[in-house]
Amino acid sequence: MPETATSEEILTKYEPVIGLEVHVQLGTKTKIFCSCPVEFGAAPNTNVCPVCLGLPGALPVLSRQAVELAISAGIALHCRINPFSRFARKNYFYPDLPKGYQISQYDQPLAEHGYLDIVLPSGEKKRIGVTRVHMEDDAGKSLHDGFKDSDRYTYVDLNRSGTPLIEIVSEPDMRSPDEAYAYLTEIKQVMQYIGVSDCDMEKGQLRCDANVSVRLRGAQKFGTKAEVKNLNSFRFLKMALEYEIERQVELIESGGKVVQETRLYNVDLGKTIGMRSKEHAHDYRYFPEPDLVPLRVSEHWLHEVENKLPELPADRRDRFVREYGVREYDAQVLTLTRETGDYFEVAAKASGDGRATANWVVGDLVGLLKAAGKTIAESPVRAEHIGELVALINKGELSGKLAKEILPKMFESGEAPSVIAEREGLKQISDTGALEKIVDEVIAANPKQVEQYRGGKTAVLGFLVGQVMKASRGQANPAAVNEALKKKLG
Repeated sequence: MPETATSEEILTKYEPVIGLEVHVQLGTKTKIFCSCPVEFGAAPNTNVCPVCLGLPGALPVLSRQAVELAISAGIALHCRINPFSRFARKNYFYPDLPKGYQISQYDQPLAEHGYLDIVLPSGEKKRIGVTRVHMEDDAGKSLHDGFKDSDRYTYVDLNRSGTPLIEIVSEPDMRSPDEAYAYLTEIKQVMQYIGVSDCDMEKGQLRCDANVSVRLRGAQKFGTKAEVKNLNSFRFLKMALEYEIERQVELIESGGKVVQETRLYNVDLGKTIGMRSKEHAHDYRYFPEPDLVPLRVSEHWLHEVENKLPELPADRRDRFVREYGVREYDAQVLTLTRETGDYFEVAAKASGDGRATANWVVGDLVGLLKAAGKTIAESPVRAEHIGELVALINKGELSGKLAKEILPKMFESGEAPSVIAEREGLKQISDTGALEKIVDEVIAANPKQVEQYRGGKTAVLGFLVGQVMKASRGQANPAAVNEALKKKLG
């Protein structure tokens, strides 16, 4: 990291301005303009055809499923879906771009003028503008290492060529790496929730470029921006932004000027490195794609897609807080995935106590799942059974301590808590006669403590309660024990 400007100086004197360009791979089985399969890990150059290889005479045919997924993304990002959009050729020459151009959307994108609300680490909410969502096909992949002659040659795998993407371009509304991190997190969650993409970064399904500039705090005019590429993880996004902000501040503080350029984040060095001067739109010589007719989205089609969309995570978070009385933090954890939210709702309805159910799901169950390396969808404990466990506690048939003993047994066997409690004799003792017998035995065995209590040391009652609980193997109802002891001790 540059050393001249400290983080404190950056925060007080300069303000970062950040916008993100997020590429999301659409979850189709085939490519956007041909029927080749989209398959991660296939042998190099096997999922290709004349269309995605750009061979003469091969014509693209737009995938309807890809369009519907892109429309879904636009709706979820509160964009206006344009009834008329057009594909264009973006011309540039890389070895992994066999056509010599990328089919994208330029001046007439599918969706525009949206927003996404994010939750910052402080709990504050902020709205980030979404400039546009447009469709495009992906390039192939250049492989620079991993071969015996990688020092001399670069290999090209064209399996990704033609993979359907959307690019989500934000407004420059983010003012810190934390905000950018929260925005990308929310994008990923929304896209997964609505089934647009799995967003697996390791498979290249979610990629991000950042436009970064700095300006004096309070200034209106933006500074000169640099585009930082190769941000293929959330951690690297944050690290790259922190470095680039400090680099630009150091440059300005030392009397230099930030130049508009494309920079690469070098993970090994932990720094951004200049790649090339920043291209402008005219450098790509955009022109309408002659082999594709304009895309028209009718009102009927739009409503059809809209009606299939599930509740969005932000709406679900608010509803969980409102309907079930769960804490904001728990609501965020419970809506991390659609499956977790679905699981909680079934459990909460079975228990009749949303807040207590949230505590059990977020705490004990998630702990068991993590230890076992399982997701909520793979949970051996059915949602109805978690709800039943909470209901048994609320009815006084189980204590919290007994429930914590039973849950791991439920996780191992998949059985209902009532079945395990009955078989192993773990139900809470609330019967007055049975309790009184244990209380009498404890009083008789602890004359010193009984005398102290009767002498005014009421704190001793806690010790006696503990002895009753121990004698009952934790099965006694604590409230009933307290009442019985006070009655017996006068």
